[in-house]
Amino acid sequence: MTLKEIARQANVSVSTVSRVINQKNTKAASPEVQERIWEIVRKSGYTPNATARSLKLGQKAQIQNITPKSIACIYARSNSAVSDPFFSQIAKAIEQEAFKSNYFIRHSFTAMDIANPDIARQLSQFPVDGIVILGRYEKQLLRFFTQNYKNVIYTGLNPIGDQYDQVVCDGSDISYNALSYLVELGHTKIGYIGEQNNEVRFSGYKEALTKLGLPFLQKNTANVHLSADGGYKGANILMHNKADISAIFCANDTTAIGVIHALKEQNLRIPEDISVISVDDIETAQYLSPMLTTIHIPLEELGRVTARTLIDRINGGHRLPMRITLPFYIAKRDSCGKLSRKRKTFADLIPQ
Repeated sequence: MTLKEIARQANVSVSTVSRVINQKNTKAASPEVQERIWEIVRKSGYTPNATARSLKLGQKAQIQNITPKSIACIYARSNSAVSDPFFSQIAKAIEQEAFKSNYFIRHSFTAMDIANPDIARQLSQFPVDGIVILGRYEKQLLRFFTQNYKNVIYTGLNPIGDQYDQVVCDGSDISYNALSYLVELGHTKIGYIGEQNNEVRFSGYKEALTKLGLPFLQKNTANVHLSADGGYKGANILMHNKADISAIFCANDTTAIGVIHALKEQNLRIPEDISVISVDDIETAQYLSPMLTTIHIPLEELGRVTARTLIDRINGGHRLPMRITLPFYIAKRDSCGKLSRKRKTFADLIPQ
C-alpha cells in the first residue's frame, strides 16, 4: 500500500498522511482523522520505504537490505486489546514511535490469547523482533516470552525484577502521593477499591497508611477487577460493610467511574459526603460530574520511551537491563474536597 492509497481511504490529502505517520506536525489533523489514518496503516501492514526515505535524506550509504522489523504488544492485564483506554493509548504511542525506525506492530494479543495453544503456536511461527508486555502479568507469561524471545520489555505501574528492561511509573509512589493529598485535605480514614493480589497500588496503599500514621482496616477495602463494573461492585461492598471512611482511593479511573455511579445511586454527594481520587487521568476523567481528581500518568511518554528502549536493545545499543521511571502528578479537580468537622462518617451516611 502507498501513501496515496492510504490518503484515498482516509479521505485526506497525501501530505496530511505523510505528516501524521512521520509525526512532523502533531496538529496536522484532528485526533479522529489521525486515528483513522493509523487504523488503515495497521490493517494494511504499511511500512515506510526505507530506501526512498534514506535517499530523500541524502543517506546514500547503507540503504541496501533495509527491511522493516516487527514488534508484538501483549496486553497482560486486559481481556481485550482495545477495551482498556490506558494501555491502548500507550500501545498507540509505541506504534507511532516504532514506525519512525521502520518497525511496525505485527501482533497485539492478550494474556488470555497466549493461553490458547493455537495462538501461542502462531507467535512461534511468525516471530517478531521484540515483545512489549503492557501491564501486570502472571509469572508464566513472562517465562513464556523470555524463553522464546531475546528482546522483551515491560511497561506499566508495577515495577518488575531488575533483570529486564522496563519503563514505569511506580505504583507504590503513586499510592503514597494520592493518600498524602487526601491527608492534606484532612482525611484520615481512606478506603481502597481495586485489585489486591500482586498489585503494587494496593501494597503501596497499605505502606502509605503506615507511613502517614493511619490505620489499615480490611473492611475499608474491596478487592475487585479494574473496570467500571468492578468499581460499582466495590463501592457497594464498602457500603454493605459500613466502611469507616471519608475518602476512597481507586486503583484506576475506569474503576472510579463505577464507584461514582454507585455512590450517586445512594444519593451520596461527591466530594461533600465522600472524596474520590484515582489513577491514570484518561480523557474521560475530566468530563465526569464531578470532574475526577486523579494521578496523571504520562501515557504517550511511556509508549514512546518504551519503543525507543526496545529498539535500542534490538539494535545492540545496550545489553544491561534498563529501568526507566517516569514522573507523574496529581490532576486536582472536583471529586476531592476538604474534610469538614461537621461531616458524618461514610458509615453513617449509608441508608440502613
